[in-house]
Amino acid sequence: MEQLYVFGTGNAAVSRCYNTCFALRMEDEFFMVDAGGGNGILRILEDMNVPFEAIHHLFVTHEHTDHILGVVWMVRMIGQQINKGKYEGTLWIYCHNGLVETIMTLCRLTLQNKVLKWIGDRIRIIPVSDGETREILGHPVTFFDIHSTKAPQFGFNIRLSDGRILSCAGDEPYQERCETYIRGSSWLLHEAFCLYRDRETFQPYEKHHSTVKDACILAERLEIPNLILWHTEDKNLAARKREYTKEGKQYYHGNLLVPDDGEIISL
Repeated sequence: MEQLYVFGTGNAAVSRCYNTCFALRMEDEFFMVDAGGGNGILRILEDMNVPFEAIHHLFVTHEHTDHILGVVWMVRMIGQQINKGKYEGTLWIYCHNGLVETIMTLCRLTLQNKVLKWIGDRIRIIPVSDGETREILGHPVTFFDIHSTKAPQFGFNIRLSDGRILSCAGDEPYQERCETYIRGSSWLLHEAFCLYRDRETFQPYEKHHSTVKDACILAERLEIPNLILWHTEDKNLAARKREYTKEGKQYYHGNLLVPDDGEIISL
């Protein structure tokens, strides 16, 4: 059974948790999705016992700082592991075509040549197109454009070993044009910027984000049996799981999960 490793659950401006990023574990390998906004990802990987040597596939959804800057640290650390002879094989970084040069530029501006030399060799940046399917760790993964109103952004779905589908809708509200990729999923990973009752405080709609209520109404309508909410504010983390679940259960009757950083979810 695959597992979902929750590295971070916060939005771009959080300071009490890490930015939303995660990995799917298949046996002893990980398919990582985003890396947050800095080197905090290094502590999280260490705390969750995820070795660099077990990460050979990394998908970057879009260019925002809270998703991409941690990628530079992943390239740096894996490049150093290659130099030490401690990393076997290739790191494959997938992203939409417009991100390739962005990632390359960030790396050129911040990393030393002894790491940069591996880009294009044992660290490969692979552009993917809307609707393209690739096999990653033995599972078909289909990437799709979420039709962001801000920076171009891709989500994906993956067929798990038992045939069920897990879908990641990115960090913006679901668009009807993505229905073919989302409907029929057993798991949906969706952003929920704040509680609906707190919408005047956090102004999610002005930032083109959802509330817990919005995401749960969507999952109920699409008949999604398992819903994970994250990419949230962090003003009261101690109560977040309880309060988000309480609001969500008013609109969604499936299995609702509001994870904390560091949680491992069996799929």
